[in-house]
Amino acid sequence: MTTRRKLFNLLAAALASAAPFAAHAQNIVMKAADVHPAGYPNVVAIENMGKKLSAATNGRITFQMFPGSVLGGEKEMIEQTQVGAIQILRTSLGPVGPVVPEVNVFNMPFVFRNEAHMRAVIDGPIGAELLAKISASPAKLVALGWMDGGSRSLYTKKPVRKPEDLKGQKIRMMGNPLFVDTMNAMGGNGISMGYGEVFTAIQTGVVDGAENNPPSMFTANHFQAGAKYYTQTNHLIIPEIFVMSKVTWDKLSKDDQALVQKFSREAQMEQRGLWDKSVADYTAKLKAAGVEFIEIDNKPFYDATAPVRAKYGANYAELIKRIEAVK
Repeated sequence: MTTRRKLFNLLAAALASAAPFAAHAQNIVMKAADVHPAGYPNVVAIENMGKKLSAATNGRITFQMFPGSVLGGEKEMIEQTQVGAIQILRTSLGPVGPVVPEVNVFNMPFVFRNEAHMRAVIDGPIGAELLAKISASPAKLVALGWMDGGSRSLYTKKPVRKPEDLKGQKIRMMGNPLFVDTMNAMGGNGISMGYGEVFTAIQTGVVDGAENNPPSMFTANHFQAGAKYYTQTNHLIIPEIFVMSKVTWDKLSKDDQALVQKFSREAQMEQRGLWDKSVADYTAKLKAAGVEFIEIDNKPFYDATAPVRAKYGANYAELIKRIEAVK
């Protein structure tokens, strides 16, 4: 598709989505989108937020959920949200980094001590400040709240208990130099690879393992490809956000904006409970399938990745200090 044609389609979609606001100011149908499938904690939390908004406005504002990437990949859906063709979107922080560089801090290894620490940060002043920065940026997105993206750990064919055990092991990482450098510092050989290629790569020995959270490991069947050990390094704990199109936000009354903010905070907390249940369920399923969960002392891995934090966190030293100080 040509760039001109793509822009035309986006504008047409934006105009079509704007029609309910213009023609029926009393009735607003918001498209909500996610790459995750129906039933996923993030999707359920947003659906429930829509139900609360509908009840509070006597059906004047409703959500129409589009899960499972039916409106495109994350990049395409962000573009649609920016022009108002999608009203509510749950997205990773990757695409936000270029406009609000501070969010890149959350991508660094061991910037959070554990998941409880991460949640204390995003629930507090730092989380609120970063949401406000995203909303004030040129991104044309209003950041509504945070979501738990899980804690990433290693899963491999051989047990790993210390950095030395990773020597010579090729481990799939997300396609970002920061993540590849993280694995190299931890003792392995970081390999950038698309998520859809991981199963075959583990099965055929192109890689010796990967890293992710238990729900992802199970639903992608990576344990069936030969990864039988799950080492709880928790080296990356990266939150996600959900946003509203600024085009849509600016058309809402102050009262409606306040309702959206109230129910967004509730969605942030509800998703967390749903996520914890999902992790527990999938951890049990992995154990039942023969995966061994290995608890370790994280300090050697934390110490080994200090140069990565120094390299990528140089511009955010003050923010990192504030994050470390959160109890």
